[in-house]
Amino acid sequence: MRYVAFLHQDEEPGFGISFPDFPGCVSAGDTVDEAILKGAEALAFHVEGMLADGEAIPAPRDLATIQADDSLAEWRAGAAFAYVPLVMDRGSPRRVNISLDPGLLSALDEAAKARGMTRSAFIASAAWNEILGARAGV
Repeated sequence: MRYVAFLHQDEEPGFGISFPDFPGCVSAGDTVDEAILKGAEALAFHVEGMLADGEAIPAPRDLATIQADDSLAEWRAGAAFAYVPLVMDRGSPRRVNISLDPGLLSALDEAAKARGMTRSAFIASAAWNEILGARAGV
């Protein structure tokens, strides 16, 4: 699931991010990309808290609905929009079987080693980057 986020440029260098479907869920970053990454983390943390409290998680509203919501007019004034994925930590990692070209696997292992990471950690990091990279502004 992806939720619409408002991105506001702060007076200090940096960007704030908030979610109209989750009032009170906010974060910030020095760059748009960092704000979106931290926003995704804040969104997951916020939803985990809601679930722990037995609250229902709202379905994502589309951008047109959010833009038509007069109660959000002041909040979205001057904002850019982005879709941010809700990626929940579901506990312990799960072993999976994947198939990769041997050359790609070798390059992957070299890159992981150069970063002091395990193969699994590297793949997880790459997946996060792809998921968040696909967040292209609305």
